[in-house]
Amino acid sequence: LTPSWHQSLRSLQILSEVLNNMETTIYLAPEFFTDRGKLLVDAPPLSASAFRFESGVCGVRLANELGSLVMLPFQGQQIWSAEMGGRNLTMKSMFTSPRPTRVYLETYGGFFLHCGATAMGVPSKEDTHPLHGELPNAPYQRAWLVVGEDDHGLYLGLSGEYQHTVAFNHNYVARPLVKLYAGSTLFRVELTVTNLKHSEMELMYLAHANFRPVDNGRLVYSALCDPQHVRVRRSIPSHIRPPAGYLEFLEELALRPEKHHLLSPELRFDPEVVFFVDYLADEEGWAHSMQLHPDGSADYIAHRPDQLDKGIRWISRTADQDALGIVLPATAEPEGYLAEKAKGNLKIIPPLGEFRCEMVMGVLAPQEAEQMAAKIAGIVSKL
Repeated sequence: LTPSWHQSLRSLQILSEVLNNMETTIYLAPEFFTDRGKLLVDAPPLSASAFRFESGVCGVRLANELGSLVMLPFQGQQIWSAEMGGRNLTMKSMFTSPRPTRVYLETYGGFFLHCGATAMGVPSKEDTHPLHGELPNAPYQRAWLVVGEDDHGLYLGLSGEYQHTVAFNHNYVARPLVKLYAGSTLFRVELTVTNLKHSEMELMYLAHANFRPVDNGRLVYSALCDPQHVRVRRSIPSHIRPPAGYLEFLEELALRPEKHHLLSPELRFDPEVVFFVDYLADEEGWAHSMQLHPDGSADYIAHRPDQLDKGIRWISRTADQDALGIVLPATAEPEGYLAEKAKGNLKIIPPLGEFRCEMVMGVLAPQEAEQMAAKIAGIVSKL
């Protein structure tokens, strides 16, 4: 071959490499969404389709050969439901579909919700923010699908932007991203919050992942389990009506937190129990949590304590709600703005700066779960 042919061939190779590493973006509009549904991406084994729930809320179904995620592109970018490894991961709730509202408890039942960002948690009588802030059902101004490849493989994802602007107070953009990978029962969730102000921004954030508990499931996670490192919340939120014996149950768990590791049907997580967990990370900075099923498989979530340094565990097992927040990674405890500010738990985003966090969640097969349990034991044993 002549030098010119060599150069042309190399140019084609470079162009091919660039194209292979590019991410394709498909912008979404509400008119794409109909009752009948519409296929938007067909890239086997990955696909994305758009549809509307009977309530009118727009939905996107991301699927691979092992499961699917149903997301709400214009309402909080919630993961409304998740199915992986042949089972439904999503909490049981009173809602069969999402409702078009910003009121947290009037459409509560999704698998994953972003909470915050100007405030988060249960407001006290003196607080002015809504329950868990403005993000859970925020009206996203923009939404798009992404198709590409990264170090973890081929992926199909959903992202978007919500700009929250209140004159003289707040101005930020929230940009979530969920990636579903070909051949994997694990998916990645990311969030970037960009402060658009030329002054500092206070931040509170909680990632509300609501798995479905199973009877006799076992919790395994990278933290020391004693009353100092796994603490029970004693305060009772205003929307909770505790039954007889509830306070005594909290006291027992406070003294013996390991009692909640086996989700025995007779344990009364009614209406809810919240723990504050001090997580330990592995050498790469990840903390790990699992619900081990009786068949050896596991529900799994990983987070980075250097990004989300508060580990919240939430369990609610009633006839109407059955939910397991194996861990809700957060920047603060969920006691509301004023209480967390007094504790020094508010993060600060500098002028025109940003906050970013990432998580991994999904299902582990029995052999993978066994290996993860051994890894978690190794993390804890180093102390």
